[in-house]
Amino acid sequence: MTDTSRPVPEVTYRARPRALLVAVAAAFAPTLVVPASAHAATTKAGKRITVASGQTLELTATTTATRLTIAEGGFITVPDGYSLTLTVNGVETGSELAALTDGYGGVATAIAAGTYRGTIVLTVAEANDLTYSTLTLPFRQALYVDADGVDESKSVPSDVLGGTVTDTGASGITLTSNGEAFNGVYVTGGGSYTLTDPTIAFDGNGRCDFIGYGASVVGTGSGTTLVLDGANISNVGVVRTAVIADATANVIVKNSTLHCADGVVPDEYPAAGTGDTRYMITVPWMLGLSGNVRTTNLLGASTKASYINSTISSEKWGALSVDGGSYCTLTAINSTIANTGGQGYGSYAIGNVTEHFLGCTFDVGDYALIHWGASAHYGDSTASAVAALNSSLGIGLTSAELSALPEKSTTIDAGRFMVLWYAAGSVTIDGGTTVNTGETTFVSKAVAGTVTVDGSDGATINSGNGVIFQLMDTDRPSSVTVSGQPRSSETIGTYTEPTGSPTKSSSWVTTSSQSTDAKGTFTDIDLTGDFYNSVWGGGNASLQGQNLSLSFTRSTIEGVISASTAKHSVSTITKDTYREISEVTNTPSAVVNNGVLVTLGSGSTWTVTGTSYLSSLTLASGASVTAPSGKTVTLTVGGTTTAIEAGKTYTGALTLTVA
Repeated sequence: MTDTSRPVPEVTYRARPRALLVAVAAAFAPTLVVPASAHAATTKAGKRITVASGQTLELTATTTATRLTIAEGGFITVPDGYSLTLTVNGVETGSELAALTDGYGGVATAIAAGTYRGTIVLTVAEANDLTYSTLTLPFRQALYVDADGVDESKSVPSDVLGGTVTDTGASGITLTSNGEAFNGVYVTGGGSYTLTDPTIAFDGNGRCDFIGYGASVVGTGSGTTLVLDGANISNVGVVRTAVIADATANVIVKNSTLHCADGVVPDEYPAAGTGDTRYMITVPWMLGLSGNVRTTNLLGASTKASYINSTISSEKWGALSVDGGSYCTLTAINSTIANTGGQGYGSYAIGNVTEHFLGCTFDVGDYALIHWGASAHYGDSTASAVAALNSSLGIGLTSAELSALPEKSTTIDAGRFMVLWYAAGSVTIDGGTTVNTGETTFVSKAVAGTVTVDGSDGATINSGNGVIFQLMDTDRPSSVTVSGQPRSSETIGTYTEPTGSPTKSSSWVTTSSQSTDAKGTFTDIDLTGDFYNSVWGGGNASLQGQNLSLSFTRSTIEGVISASTAKHSVSTITKDTYREISEVTNTPSAVVNNGVLVTLGSGSTWTVTGTSYLSSLTLASGASVTAPSGKTVTLTVGGTTTAIEAGKTYTGALTLTVA
């Protein structure tokens, strides 16, 4: 670590060449014209530095002072290939992101005008410029770690307070920032580093969580392993993420508490947000959410992030995110995943990610999972299951740590839905997992969402609105391009609900299973609730049709299973009514292009509580269809009353009525 008490290096004050002065002025104050003869004024008594308006101070080495004054229109710069960071009393401060511009600027920081007093260190470090898409992001970090250990030339040691720092790990350190886009610990290049009991508190905006610009910790690069044990990270700020795992790294967080709270969105940012990931600093409202920071993000190809015995919470947006990657693995064991602000998701899954949740507790505002193509499993943290993941994923838990982990079941409390599918993928629920949702449990937006529930060890599903599975047309508004804004597109699209009646497709088959069906498989479980398929088809939204295929084995079902017509409470959905996304009511109606195929396996009973329209019904030997006590159920096939018998399959226009 650098000794900040050493003699102050010589500071060079000189006039900048005119071309460079104009470039600096354009970057930080476009209306400023800096004369070529300008000089930075300094007062050296008491180690004071003053930069007057219109003056530029270039630092060529790390500098200390007791007072720093920068007037409006005054600048401090460093040579090309270097970065500048200000700390006062061990706190990174003063860094201010440039405004977003039509030319996709706004990624660099400058030290804001003002007077700073205390133990002042102006660190001149070698640049750590990283590329994301078309952007070059000038990272600055308290600790830069590569395969050789801590690289002081790229670090800001004056931001590291307390504890000990070595080339293999740091213990008991405190990192604090109230500036913008400053990183805490950056581990790369195949390095292995362990942070034990760190305290990290960042208050101020980041700029891009698709690479971790402004995150507390980043582990990135093939062969890189970053371990956090006993970490306490608490951030406030737009995309001021706690943990980033990227580019094939292996990041392990255990016995830790991570929380990120929303910041203040820059005035120039579009109110409707943007899907341009270079500048996406608010959650896309088309998910039915708001918020501007997610606590974690998992990126890159085959990257791994594991959370053990930890609490991961966000105010809104999301706690655990996988975004911008492919074939990653996200694991949480005996951890709490929460939103504290009434909106948000527990995890986000995209890019063929695999997600494991064993013995976890979810307390989320909206969704336990937003599903864009993945495999997710919710179950118990049995010794064998944890040991298998520990081995296959290189989590590195010792035998003592494995023995100390109690076996727990997963509990999911979601304010609205458990799973929202926007792309095909699977969800498995087993063990003693308990699912409680304020509204519909499973929602699939016209994709092949697949859920498998095994209740043999006590798994249960409790739907707040009485709907267990809703297959429906997508109601996600699309982005439209808007010129003259600081991004390529602003999300101001509108969803308009179709009117009239769906047109029967000549090509779609509703009476047999199709590869694009949404599917539910339920074993050894008692279910109370309804299942609906309201997809229009017939060319609506370029979809000819979609079926809902349901299979029950040794299970009881009490409710309606039917094709339906779904309606929102509003005819159009825009940014102003974003909370209406996914919110529908159903009216059971005859199958058109929305087949419903039900298979009752051995030992299963369906108690029909209301009129249900199907396209196929199969009863195994020993399966039955009944009505509530005191009522009878009648099946018609194509309008003809037909006896319901075990061991048979019925197809066509099926209607079950209860009287």
